[in-house]
Parts: sequence; structure tokens; C-alpha cells
Amino acid sequence: MAFGLKDLIGCLESGDNLDIGYHRVFGGQILAQMIVAAANASPDKVVKSINVLFPREGDTSKRMEYGVNKLQDGRTFGTTSIIATQDDKVISAATISMHAAEESALHRSAAPPSVGSPEDGTPTENVMMPFDIRVVDGVDLADRGVGPATYQMWLRADVGDAPLATHQALLAHATDLTIIGTALRPFEGVSQADSTVTLHTAVTSHSLWFHQPVDLNAWVLLSQESPVVANARAFGRGDVFNAAGEVVASYAQESMIRSITPQ
Repeated sequence: MAFGLKDLIGCLESGDNLDIGYHRVFGGQILAQMIVAAANASPDKVVKSINVLFPREGDTSKRMEYGVNKLQDGRTFGTTSIIATQDDKVISAATISMHAAEESALHRSAAPPSVGSPEDGTPTENVMMPFDIRVVDGVDLADRGVGPATYQMWLRADVGDAPLATHQALLAHATDLTIIGTALRPFEGVSQADSTVTLHTAVTSHSLWFHQPVDLNAWVLLSQESPVVANARAFGRGDVFNAAGEVVASYAQESMIRSITPQ
């Protein structure tokens, strides 16, 4: 079932979950709402980074409760803890670092991959991502053929004059969706389409760093790779580039991938 941007950044301290036609709460929703909750708690700062653990899956039929605790709030930096619970059980726990804007020297050595422009990508619709999406080289993560453990996509959203935290939250939501599929590309005969069918998959941790302000009204490029899958765990990482080729954010994720034993 499709949903809109306003649905994604909905209730923060307590609320219903996104209806995406699946019983498990999507981690990207939790990431997004935690970022906005942290920004609301520290209006004089912006989110610098978020590190999240997912010890238990959430149930979309139950309301999610968010407990926000400002652990430290200094002049320029702050630290906020947010716990997401259902029925007094911890679904997710995050530590979020806040930072007041500062002038500084700049060093940007990372270059974006040579993937052309958004117009060269393949338009793609995804029920989990209410964005305008262009996938580089038309890569289909549901394809069970063998491919490199890399994936790039352009995305943008009509966010208007929404505050920076909304742009950050929506970007965080997007970074949580495709790393498992990227990690599965080198394996013949399986893909992210096999999740819940022949594979048990679940994100165990996700980290995201914001280096510069991000504007999702303009195209951004997500470029990611998965360098290793081992011990039933996959690891992936990525960078986010703006239209000028500057790195505005970076992210990393670990997930569980197990074969489902036939009954």
C-alpha cells in the first residue's frame, strides 16, 4: 500500500506505524521518526549522527512509543538517547549526536561514481519509498542472477520548505531499504525477493552520519556496497552525494541473513 511523506513523519512520541502491507515495522520508519524527535528536543542543534540497534522486530498492529532522553546538552554538542518500545519491550535503541552549526575548513576528497545523471537512470517505483527514484543501470535487486555487491540510485522528494530534520529523516528512511539486497547480489539464485520465503533477513544495526545539510528537493545519489557476508551477517556501507558531487552523508548497516529451514 502506498503512502505519502506526511505519513512517514507522523506521530513521534506515540503513534501508529506505516501500513506497508507487512506485519513487521520497517526500520527506516523508526530511523526517520527518531531523527525528528531528537531535533524537536534540541531545536538549537541539528542531528550529526544516529546509531541504532534493532534487538526485536516491531508489530505494525501496535502503537510505537518513543522515549526521548537528553543525556548531555552542551553549547555546541549534545547527546540524545531514544528508545522505541511496544508493550514495554524494546524494539529499537538509538544514540543520536547533535551539533550546533559551526564555520570550519572543508575537505572533500571523495568523488562520486561515474554514473551519469538522474535522467540516465531507470525510473523505479517502490512502495516503501515515497520518492522519485532513478536506479543506475536499471539494477533490479529482485533479480536472482549474479551481480556485483554494489548499487546506486538517485532520489528526490517534494519536501518544500520543510525543516532540515525532515530532509534528514527521509534520507535516513531511504538508506535502510536496499543494503540487504545489495549484499545478496553475488549469490546465484537468491535476492531480496526471497526474504520471508527462503531467507530470514533483519537489520540488526544501522548508523548514519550527516556531514553537510541535505536538500531532498534536489537529486541526491546513494552509492553503496557490501564488502562482506559472513557468519549469517551482511555488512554494507554507502555515501550520499548532492548534485554538486559533494558527500553530504554516509551510512553503514549490519543485518542478519539466514536460510529458512524447510518444515
